[in-house]
Amino acid sequence: MPNTGPDTPPFTRLDTLRHGLRAYGLIVAMWIRSTMAYRASFAMALLANLAVTGFDFLAIVLMFGYVDTLGGYSLPEIALLYGAAATSFGLTDLLLGSMDRLGRRIRDGTLDTLLVRPVPVLAQIAADRFALRRLGRITQGLAVLGYGLWTVETDWTALKALLIPVMLVSGAALFAAVFVAGAAFQFLAQDAAEVQSSFTYGGSTLLQYPPTIFARDLVRGVTFIVPLAFVNWLPALYVLGRPYPLDLPTWFAFLPPVVAAAACWLAALAWRAGLRSYRSTGS
Repeated sequence: MPNTGPDTPPFTRLDTLRHGLRAYGLIVAMWIRSTMAYRASFAMALLANLAVTGFDFLAIVLMFGYVDTLGGYSLPEIALLYGAAATSFGLTDLLLGSMDRLGRRIRDGTLDTLLVRPVPVLAQIAADRFALRRLGRITQGLAVLGYGLWTVETDWTALKALLIPVMLVSGAALFAAVFVAGAAFQFLAQDAAEVQSSFTYGGSTLLQYPPTIFARDLVRGVTFIVPLAFVNWLPALYVLGRPYPLDLPTWFAFLPPVVAAAACWLAALAWRAGLRSYRSTGS
């Protein structure tokens, strides 16, 4: 496997990245072929996934049968927040959703089989058991986002329209960083899938609601410590013309790509440190 230490020439790191992406694509293609061999089963699993995730937003819709606003936000505004968070998380869950299995591999020693293959371990774990049924979450998120964008009352500009796709891509990258960092933590904890899920699935659920219903200390935490607020809260509130609870400058709404890049870099460092610290179970 190519060396990827701190003194590695840039072109070697680029080759390693290209090699990892190619390996990831091949493993994913293998799992997709396996899934599509049973198309009726896949269709039922996809519809079930779509239905289960759809109940989340249905609960919010039913809530608005008794209230006019939630935290001062209307249903279309919450739909925009919900759809953006669900779509970004769905993209990451599709591509990296198997990362939470790392703790189990560390505990039972099956991670050793991945280390001896001439393929980056991260690519193997991320692509393992690639679940195409997770497209249901993305579809549901996009549907809710489309409803929110169509019905929300805001003064649209070209800049606001451009911020929507930037928000989705940056949000997916931020969730990816959390997935990878959480997997790196499992090298230390050995099996902490629940802790990782509290930041990934729990973070996605948190962002589906307006920040005004949460304590300011929690809002500070997801803004400056685990910067999940940059997934949708900050850019979406700019689109809606709403002030952020912490009275941050307006230009914070345009920082998601920068924050996502920094988070991915830190997650990569954590992953390398965790992988180097791994000691086989000896089994």
